[in-house]
Amino acid sequence: MATLLAVDTRPSGLPQSSRRWWGVAAAMFAIAWGGNEFTPLLVMYKGNGLPATTVDLLLFDYVLGIVPALLIGGPLSDRFGRRPLLRPAPLVGAVGSLLLAVGSTSVPLLSAGRVLCGVALGLAMAVGSSWLKELSQPPRGPELPAGTGARRSAMSLTGGFAVGAGVAGVLAQWAPLPNSSAYLVNVMLCLIAAVWVARVPETSPSQRNSGRLIDDLKVAAVAHRRFRCIALPVALWLFTSAATAYAVLPTLMALKAHGAPIAFSALITVITLGCGFAIQSLARRIDRPNTARAAVVALVSVVCGMVSAAWASGTSAVVLTIVTAVVLGAGYGIGLVAGLQEIERIARPDDLAGLTAVFYSVSYLGFGVPVLLAFLHESFGLGYPQMFAAAAVGAAACSALVVRNYRA
Repeated sequence: MATLLAVDTRPSGLPQSSRRWWGVAAAMFAIAWGGNEFTPLLVMYKGNGLPATTVDLLLFDYVLGIVPALLIGGPLSDRFGRRPLLRPAPLVGAVGSLLLAVGSTSVPLLSAGRVLCGVALGLAMAVGSSWLKELSQPPRGPELPAGTGARRSAMSLTGGFAVGAGVAGVLAQWAPLPNSSAYLVNVMLCLIAAVWVARVPETSPSQRNSGRLIDDLKVAAVAHRRFRCIALPVALWLFTSAATAYAVLPTLMALKAHGAPIAFSALITVITLGCGFAIQSLARRIDRPNTARAAVVALVSVVCGMVSAAWASGTSAVVLTIVTAVVLGAGYGIGLVAGLQEIERIARPDDLAGLTAVFYSVSYLGFGVPVLLAFLHESFGLGYPQMFAAAAVGAAACSALVVRNYRA
């Protein structure tokens, strides 16, 4: 992860083509950092007097920026090129973090900051993922194993999510200016990434006489059987798993955090995403082009993680919370690589970004889970163990669908 933001110290003889992707990865890393630094601070905002439902809605607010940016940014980058869409994204993320830094007691400013961070993240996911793929294969890059672009994309995003959350939690718990210091760090990182990504060459030149934009927004590959029956069932559980592990459980365990609830929330976030990051290298070995093995493994991990979450929430056991974070993080990491590599096999060059956008849009609906669970708990008295058990059943059903379509 650190190499994404490090100064280039490689020998000058290294071919420039092998380093082009670093700037895109750095932008994705910095933007993902900004997108997830809010998560471990949920406990802080609730402790500062904001209603729990309001705070959970603020977590979901950035999905309002992510989904439109994904669905529109991907096709626009296929039409106008990757550079015009991704170059401004770190600057948008910097503005979003700045609003979060100055608006710690203002719900409208916090909401606006979250939406802008979402816009930046949506562009990074749809456009950055496609750009990395194109920079990781001939003629723009050296000959590399299949799926290299997808793995670089997944690791850049997950690394940013994990490091951003960890640093934010530590700064908010113990540093001066706890409401703003984490966000100001991200502003600086985004500005550095904006300069770096501006040096990356275009891989998808602007298309002349490209027809109507509305036609570009139609992604025909969405109807592909492998996308509907493999990639989408996995997408549904990616951020549902992540949100369960580091947005719901730490709040339930706040009284068990020994006086440092923000740091504990950050720790759970780092464990979840750190495991997701680390296992992505193994996911390459699990994945097989003509099967759905990686997707099945991911969903089985989600089922186990939801069962563990039900147990942890019922017993308020800190150790079980950590175990749950590990298992759900593994499901997230394997599922992310499985979905992106499936998309690489399905998509044509002209709809790669669009199909990636649909995949991520579906996955980010999972950040509505904390709000939904809080609503069901407060309005109908449903217990968290029962709701997590129901989620395990839902993940098992998706796993059965994937098994039915196991062979390509």
